[in-house]
Amino acid sequence: MKTSLQILFLLLIVIILGYCAPKEGIKTSFPQKIKSVYFQKWIEGKEPKGRVTLFYIEFEAPLSKDIQLQKIYFKNQEGNFEQATKNTFVAHLAPIHSNPDLILHKDSRKEYGNRAPIITKPKFVLKPTEAVLEYKSNGKSYFFKINNLK
Repeated sequence: MKTSLQILFLLLIVIILGYCAPKEGIKTSFPQKIKSVYFQKWIEGKEPKGRVTLFYIEFEAPLSKDIQLQKIYFKNQEGNFEQATKNTFVAHLAPIHSNPDLILHKDSRKEYGNRAPIITKPKFVLKPTEAVLEYKSNGKSYFFKINNLK
């Protein structure tokens, strides 16, 4: 009985330590040389729906065939990349507008149709000059943090 408890205890310790092992996080270097990274705000029309942030990544050489850019996470937004030139990729980040019309009345029973706001947490907590690039290399997903954006 005593040895079975010891074995069970050791097995439990191994499982706990296995979950505490370091997980692969955000990479500090990208496998290819990046020439420049910048963003610009683009406004089309007067409505808020026309405001888009364009996020550019320019490489010194064409992107390797085993690397695919997936998404960019920037200012609580995310966008997919498309190739603009052989060395430049651009992502369109549109603001998320979820301001439905609310019925406000002094009689609270007339506010029955209002829905509670849906609050989603961003995938990454970033400063205004930081972004996270998600890419695939040889079929495996990685994240790369970009600092000091212009």
